[in-house]
Amino acid sequence: MGKRNMDALSEEEKRLFPLKTVTSVVSLFESILKRTTEPDLALLSIIVGCIENTLTCNQQILSGAKSTVLTTTVDETSEKPLAIPPVRKEDDFPEIEWPIVEALYVKFRAVIKSSVDVTQYGCPEFATRELVKRVSDVIWNTLTRSYYKDRAHLQSLYSYLTGNKLDCFGVALAVVAGCQVLGFNDVHLALSEDHAWVIFGLEGKETAEVTWHGKGNEDKRGQPVDAGIQARSWLYVSGNPVICSRFTEVASLVSSINPSITATTDSLEVASMQQSLLWVLYDTGHLTRYPMALGNLADLEELSPTPGRCHCGQLFSQAIEVARRCYGNSHVYPYTYQGGYFYRNRMYKEALESWANAADAIRSYNYSREDEEIYKEFLEIANELIPFVMKVEGSGHSARSILKDSECFAHLLRFYDGICQWEEGSCTPVLHIGWAKPLVNTISKFDSQVRRHVVISCSEVAEEDTPVTKPPAKEQEKEERLVDSHVGDKTADQKAWLGSTVLAALTDLCGRTVLSPAFFLGPDTKTGSYTQAIHSLNISGTAASTDSPVKIVNKPKLYLRSHKMAGLKDLLLSEKLNTHAISLQLTAQSQVQLGGRKLRGEEAKDAKQEGRDANLSRPKRTRKE
Repeated sequence: MGKRNMDALSEEEKRLFPLKTVTSVVSLFESILKRTTEPDLALLSIIVGCIENTLTCNQQILSGAKSTVLTTTVDETSEKPLAIPPVRKEDDFPEIEWPIVEALYVKFRAVIKSSVDVTQYGCPEFATRELVKRVSDVIWNTLTRSYYKDRAHLQSLYSYLTGNKLDCFGVALAVVAGCQVLGFNDVHLALSEDHAWVIFGLEGKETAEVTWHGKGNEDKRGQPVDAGIQARSWLYVSGNPVICSRFTEVASLVSSINPSITATTDSLEVASMQQSLLWVLYDTGHLTRYPMALGNLADLEELSPTPGRCHCGQLFSQAIEVARRCYGNSHVYPYTYQGGYFYRNRMYKEALESWANAADAIRSYNYSREDEEIYKEFLEIANELIPFVMKVEGSGHSARSILKDSECFAHLLRFYDGICQWEEGSCTPVLHIGWAKPLVNTISKFDSQVRRHVVISCSEVAEEDTPVTKPPAKEQEKEERLVDSHVGDKTADQKAWLGSTVLAALTDLCGRTVLSPAFFLGPDTKTGSYTQAIHSLNISGTAASTDSPVKIVNKPKLYLRSHKMAGLKDLLLSEKLNTHAISLQLTAQSQVQLGGRKLRGEEAKDAKQEGRDANLSRPKRTRKE
């Protein structure tokens, strides 16, 4: 355990103060990130938090008053009003003086060091669970007695030191920063998509909860996160969180910056600072394993592209590639980020595919009440965004409408298939009538010929409606994607597939019921041999298939994995939709849910040995409407 240097900044870095432009902040971060020593999380969190809160929470500053007052606590017992000079035209924000930052930094170190006596724990080389819990207690007990789940600008140590308020992420960051003050550099953040905990120990194998989640009424601090991983909760991403280094933790505090002033207004200066700092971290390689930060950078680039930088679409794709390569496709938000981008740019077919991919990622989890954020995300997609797309596309008669594209229909089914499988084995149902009505309305927009063009297959287990375990996320991508539309040279097998009889040729070409040979051969066809008729159809069929390969050769293929969607297969492909039956099937509690959570692995083996049903672990809790 080494001692931290009290001199947090070099003399050259101190000369960058007062900070009053985005460029000066970027220069400070670049200097700190180039060091051979680890960056100080507390210091950097105070700096960016001070700028963010100054520009978003102090409305008198934004109004251009001649003098504004920023109240900050410089010691533990008194508050001193500090006058901030007006913003000059050449500056981006009011001057941030080093004495203010230093006073807050000294205060944080004093709080931690005065409250945690390392000698009581035997001065260990690496952090212990008891020591991590003690640091967490210090932060926890100095907060106000309220939980701020959806409040903005509470994620930095500046908010903690000036108002004793922190959100879920802020508490976790404060604990890691506190351990760093004590010299325990083995304590690092582990980030899921809506939660944070810490890892520690010799090889970073130990985990501990240090913060709250949701309404904060369940305090799990100090406990390992194994229970959440075993419950297959999205909140713990199947044990595939972003394991942070000290530099990735800097990226996390930058990514958590919130430029919003109101629900509809953002601070351009704060957004510009965040965007510039993310590019600094991108260039230094600290975002290569951080999908959420890449998605945030892509969103900022969409709003204000940086000259000479890659297009935001490439960043969205890069975030997805990282999620697949590094985290076993356990992360959902990279797909919803990309889907939102496509939706905003009216690329509706691509948006449907991204949302279906998001559902593929969520299908490996069991839904629980802690997954509220991702539930709301999918609910918005299903009940607001997709119906709006259908409304826009259904208002015209364009031949290129997605309502005439069978691949779009397949994407839609894959989206709902993922949601249904997410529900299977969960203690709380996901789908209710509020989900069923938009689905039925959306499906009815597609013509029966478009729907029947999709080749749907189901596992035998799903069709028999018997319980199955959910496959790992890595194995799901093999058969559930749509086939690519590529057409090559005709082989003997492909020609045979096109058919050598009148019936095969007609059904493969037209995809509809055969009415009569005369209808397709035309009125000018003279009476001839039956062999000539077959020959003419096969020749014309081969030529036509080359001109329109997507419609003929490469029918979209879809593999349904959920029991509910497998049960809907015939209803979805019927010429006339039975909307009432579809609604009933979609909202019914499937057989695998009646007993609640499915037992998996060793639990299932033990149940079989004891003669118990592996599906009857505990009764289901119904959703409150």
